[in-house]
Amino acid sequence: MKLLLAGALLVLTACASTQPPPASSPEDADVKASVLAAYNVISGPPGRRDWDRFAELFAPGARLIHGDKVMTPDEFAKGSTAYLNEHGFFERPVSERVDRYGDIAHVWSAYESRHNSTDAKPFAHGVNSFQLARRNGQWKILTILWQEQ
Repeated sequence: MKLLLAGALLVLTACASTQPPPASSPEDADVKASVLAAYNVISGPPGRRDWDRFAELFAPGARLIHGDKVMTPDEFAKGSTAYLNEHGFFERPVSERVDRYGDIAHVWSAYESRHNSTDAKPFAHGVNSFQLARRNGQWKILTILWQEQ
């Protein structure tokens, strides 16, 4: 009997692992668009960023967290402006995983950072953890927690 159960479990495991991953839903695409918009605002050549657009991406009370530092979107913008005015900064996702349940979503987004969009190698890479909620039909960022290596 144990041998029969073990064989059945092996067959079920093999069948489950050969199925393709579930297709992305339109809601997942909307979540990814909100995440990509955050990357797009902070990325660019030296100069001004559209911090008004950045603020629109976040829900009231949102936070950005890096190490021990917890910031509002406005504090992040103010703290980043001087550097971004002087330096090019291009951050882009290299892989993403969206976990969504109804009106909440979590996105793991591995990223690479470059000084110029044409740089062959990134100067940094890491992971962003985005938490989002759908508010009035739009996906708003509640939290971005990141770790860079």
